[in-house]
Amino acid sequence: MSESDVDAGDVRHVAELARVGLDDEEVDEFTEQFGDVLAYFDALDDVPEVEAEPDLVNVMRPDEVEESLDREEALENAPETEDGFFKGPKVS
Repeated sequence: MSESDVDAGDVRHVAELARVGLDDEEVDEFTEQFGDVLAYFDALDDVPEVEAEPDLVNVMRPDEVEESLDREEALENAPETEDGFFKGPKVS
């Protein structure tokens, strides 16, 4: 992809979607930069594909069922509770 594949109209369209105001000088600068970025993406086509995925290894401990806190113990240090549940701030 060459720099000519991106034109000022494309840059203005992206700027409008992002709600960014650009003057003509900035549009020219970003037109060149967008072309460079797209050229970098084209370079990814030259990267060889990996034929096999590496095996995943579980590095975590196994899950084990353990005794948990009862409700009163869990709510003991809560700043506010209501009807046996934690009470948090309202989200509007």
